[in-house]
Amino acid sequence: MHTLFLLSLSLSIYIYIYIFKKKKKKKNSIYIYILMEGLEEGLPRSKFKRICVFCGSRTGYRSSFSDAALQLGKQLVDRKIDLVYGGGSVGLMGLVSQTVFLGGCHVLGVIPKALLAEEISGQSVGEVRIVADMHQRKAEMARNSDAFIALPGGYGTMEEVLEIIAWAQLGIHDKPVGVLNVDGYYNSLIELFEKGVEEGFIEDSAMHILVLADSPGELINKMEEYAAVHEGVAPRQSWEVDQLAATTASGDVPLS
Repeated sequence: MHTLFLLSLSLSIYIYIYIFKKKKKKKNSIYIYILMEGLEEGLPRSKFKRICVFCGSRTGYRSSFSDAALQLGKQLVDRKIDLVYGGGSVGLMGLVSQTVFLGGCHVLGVIPKALLAEEISGQSVGEVRIVADMHQRKAEMARNSDAFIALPGGYGTMEEVLEIIAWAQLGIHDKPVGVLNVDGYYNSLIELFEKGVEEGFIEDSAMHILVLADSPGELINKMEEYAAVHEGVAPRQSWEVDQLAATTASGDVPLS
């Protein structure tokens, strides 16, 4: 009995089975992902209650992208962090949301009404909040999150993370922005930012905004230590007043 007790403490097996269809060359392929992880002991209580994850509605061609999405979801569960994301149930979005939901944490998906048929195929999990458009989607996701993480993704993912970086540079928020650089997926984007610094379009200090790591655990640890630095921007209070005025006029959700 003592041996079994020790084994139960030292090892926790999580088996998540994800079945989804991916059309390629007019054939449906069934992918089953089984994640078995040892219990991560001694994780400190995170200061983040909710993290927003930007990621693709596709899984990409490399299995490492799906593995990273599953591992990130597992990290959120282990640290008791709820998920805010774009509301889809396919691709990396589906893998992250299913992992967090099955792990017992809250999942909030925010999706524009026009994209329901495009991004949600199958049954979504957690709370789904339908908004009017893409602008309201990003504002709502940001308002409900303490930090942001980008997994690999396409134009939509890159646009979301670039805008949230720009908001940080302007002082609209002080929340950490992390990029999970799986297999160097974002190397070219980082090089573009460095080129912007070299050519005088981006301040050196603005490179500090982006938190980079190759693994989910390392990334969240780095984000926990992040300290915001803003130079030459309007005080946050003035942004909040402007947003309140804009909200009154348009009915959009303000960022907080």
